[in-house]
Amino acid sequence: MTAIYRSAAAHRDVERWCTDRLARWPVSHRTMALTTCAGRTHVVAAGEEAGPQQLTPRVVVVPGTNFNAAASLPLVTALAARWPTYAVDVPGQPGLSSAERPGQHRLVRYGQWLQEVLDEISPGPTVVVGHSLGGGIALACDVPQLIGRVLASPAGLTRLKVTGRVLAATLPWLARPTEARSATLLRQMHGPDRQPSAELVTWMNLLARSCRSSLAPAPLPDVILARSRRVTNVVATGEHDVFLPPSRLTSPASRHLGVVVDTVPDAGHLVVEEHPETIVTMVAALIGTGRA
Repeated sequence: MTAIYRSAAAHRDVERWCTDRLARWPVSHRTMALTTCAGRTHVVAAGEEAGPQQLTPRVVVVPGTNFNAAASLPLVTALAARWPTYAVDVPGQPGLSSAERPGQHRLVRYGQWLQEVLDEISPGPTVVVGHSLGGGIALACDVPQLIGRVLASPAGLTRLKVTGRVLAATLPWLARPTEARSATLLRQMHGPDRQPSAELVTWMNLLARSCRSSLAPAPLPDVILARSRRVTNVVATGEHDVFLPPSRLTSPASRHLGVVVDTVPDAGHLVVEEHPETIVTMVAALIGTGRA
């Protein structure tokens, strides 16, 4: 296990940013802390008034690397308007969960962690929405109540692509973070002509000063990917995703999951930030028909 924060003060700064943003979020919600195999797990629940708990499918959001529930509010807000929605902070990622991250076989161990979480918060029909690292975690998770996954730019199927332009934006951001450098990096992860929000720029600047970022995980073993076909999987990525463009996901998504990749026009790697309504549409189609 490896701690992610540079100091105790850095840990407090990240926790303060998350709690402050959740406190200012106008959507009715509650928080809970679970004890899991990966340590303390923080969960934000919203939209629980959307329908009878035993009848309405629940949606569980698993954010990507360097993100958490507080940094994913545009997506959580859009989903919670339709369904009971639960956003988890992944242990070992910056947020309000445990600071320790698993060592070897990270995605497999995270899959076991998510199984525990789902059994606790969503024992009935459940759709998991996973972005980037969260998509790989979702693929590694298999529980009876899972009826489908919406996987946005998911890890776990293939290795991420890292271009020279991304490195040129990342290295200065890590070496001496500023808001300008954070914005430059975020623009690499957005679609053309889209500007990152001020709150996201502030978050990324805090992140670089406070945390040791984790590397992208390796693809999941074939046996786990084969098991993941038990339910409907929807795979989507931004047309301009710098890490997992459509051309990189098409073959593994077809080979391992038997699905065609949905390309979201004008979007980058942060498709869940740029087009949360598209993710809502995919979840609705999956719940309504079993296909999207």
